[in-house]
Amino acid sequence: VQLQASGGGLVHVGGSLRLSCAASGRTAGPYAMGWFRQAPGKEREFVAAIRWSGDRTYYADSVKGRFAISRDNTHDTVYLQMNSLNPEDTAVYYCAAQQGLWIQGRDMDYWGRGTQVTVSS
Repeated sequence: VQLQASGGGLVHVGGSLRLSCAASGRTAGPYAMGWFRQAPGKEREFVAAIRWSGDRTYYADSVKGRFAISRDNTHDTVYLQMNSLNPEDTAVYYCAAQQGLWIQGRDMDYWGRGTQVTVSS
């Protein structure tokens, strides 16, 4: 499975962005999806995850209520709607996939190349 994230860019504080992650290759499911991010000088951190069926999501406390993850299995695409952005959200955002219905406590199986999100104050 190959993952390609897009939709990053420069936005002002309080603005919004929508990231997309398109999967290609052997995309036959099931696989859970997640978004992660890595800010300069920091370790990569979890942002959000979504179950294969799309009926269950999970968020990091830092983004809860501001970000929304969704997926369209017909088009093998996962989205991350980011609202009320602040400078602390500045990072490279990565999408990742793990085989199975829901993310388990192990490394993700596939990673995409990141997309830069920069929030200016």
